[in-house]
Amino acid sequence: MKVGIDLIHFATSDYALGLDTFAEEKGTDVNKYHIGIGQEQMSIAPPDEDIVTLSAKAAAPIINQIDRNDITAVLFATESGVDQSKSAGAFLHGLLKLSNRCRVVEFKHACYAGTAALQMATTMVKANPKETILVIAADIAKYDVDSSGEATQGCGAVAMLVKAEPRILAIEPGSGYYTDDVMDFWRPNKRTTALVDGKYSTKVYLNSLKQAWEHFVEETGRHFEDFDAFCYHIPFSRMTEKAHKTLVKKVGAKLSSDTFREQTAPGQVYNRVVGNSYSASLFIGFCSFLDNAIQDLTGKRFGFFSYGSGCVAEFFSGIIQPGYQQHLMTESHRQQIESRQPLDYQQYLAFYHQTDSDVENITFPHNNKGPFRLAGIENHIRRYESGIQPA
Repeated sequence: MKVGIDLIHFATSDYALGLDTFAEEKGTDVNKYHIGIGQEQMSIAPPDEDIVTLSAKAAAPIINQIDRNDITAVLFATESGVDQSKSAGAFLHGLLKLSNRCRVVEFKHACYAGTAALQMATTMVKANPKETILVIAADIAKYDVDSSGEATQGCGAVAMLVKAEPRILAIEPGSGYYTDDVMDFWRPNKRTTALVDGKYSTKVYLNSLKQAWEHFVEETGRHFEDFDAFCYHIPFSRMTEKAHKTLVKKVGAKLSSDTFREQTAPGQVYNRVVGNSYSASLFIGFCSFLDNAIQDLTGKRFGFFSYGSGCVAEFFSGIIQPGYQQHLMTESHRQQIESRQPLDYQQYLAFYHQTDSDVENITFPHNNKGPFRLAGIENHIRRYESGIQPA
């Protein structure tokens, strides 16, 4: 029995900050961003957009294609949690009007959590083929103003329907994984922005890749030559190139520049203009690869490297299924990106850094253009608005 991703769709915010605008404000050369880190824009969420509304926007097109009562579990991965106790998935469950006969849980470990949720979902389906599981990976990446990470912010959510006999990706048995207790990136309680040691984090990322790959080969017997394409966690687009060069060097492969690009470049297209989305970034990269690959990917083996600072890493693989093209949501992905409203720097600050969402009572101005929005907080209770009617 094959198990994996039957449908996948991502969502991002309605606004974007161009890194040309950012560079002008900071008085820096724009090529520091366009070439240095491979970023052109970053999606910016307004105050009435959070991981719950982003996830609802990502999941709704999937839910509209199935019987929503078939969903048996919602596994929600994020490091931008909205409550220290209640799962963000419970809010999402309400917005999507899912059946009460459903389990909901939230996963957290930096950017790795989406992979943890996906792997648990596949295990659950293997144990009971009747399961149909909605996996969510969603984050809003924030760093302090004028910090080294400010240019690598962004936001996005990916929804994946995981079930037996999937139509897009069959996930293969066996993974390689690696954990180490390090402090390369973290966000203490009561901070809304993350702390990061960028150079150290890159070093840890690349070492984790090598370690997870070694374990993967030991566990599965698969080798570099068995793969056609690779998706990596992307905190910034140039990281894909660093990662793939590291893996190619480790295995001693000889690749032409064209082959190198074919194996990685399609997966970077969306990240360049969306920015970092933490737990969602690996899977937005997968959407990007599916939507932007020139050749037919049927039967191709993809390698996926997931990294979460702190750190946990995993390398796993999957096979693209016949007829996958009929089930992609490419038009939606591109339309969302192209229709974003550009912000100036002061508007970005007002959206991202000058709104206190950790207060007892607040009403948010209506900036979110989608069918789901965070209307406000009343007595510490989050109030959402939804365009979905009960089934």
